[in-house]
Amino acid sequence: MSNPVTAVPPAPAAEVAAHYARRLAFETDCADVHAAIAAGEPGFVLLDVRGPALYAKGHIPGALNLPRGKMTPRCMAEWPDGTLFVVYCAGPHCNGTDKAALNLAGLGLPVKVMIGGITGWVDEGFSLTEGA
Repeated sequence: MSNPVTAVPPAPAAEVAAHYARRLAFETDCADVHAAIAAGEPGFVLLDVRGPALYAKGHIPGALNLPRGKMTPRCMAEWPDGTLFVVYCAGPHCNGTDKAALNLAGLGLPVKVMIGGITGWVDEGFSLTEGA
């Protein structure tokens, strides 16, 4: 008997594996970012792409505030070639990370989106820090 789950057959396993491997090349999550930061050498620059006022109210410890409008070639040249940037904003209801990732990729820079944003970070039980 068919139901909404089984009405469309699943993709072949090789296609599923390729899809999720590709997706992980674009995204990371709050728990992985937290673990990388806790290890001491995360291997990326964490960018909070919200405005300065929201950043000051609470942001991920170690994150730099860099709204996408400020991501100019001159600004981004401050980091060595090949620097990986991980971007986040308010949460799943916000597309600021997508716009920032598009901007950074347009500058030829490696970038991943931290899915969940601040909302996901707090939902995981991780703390925020305040101030500029």
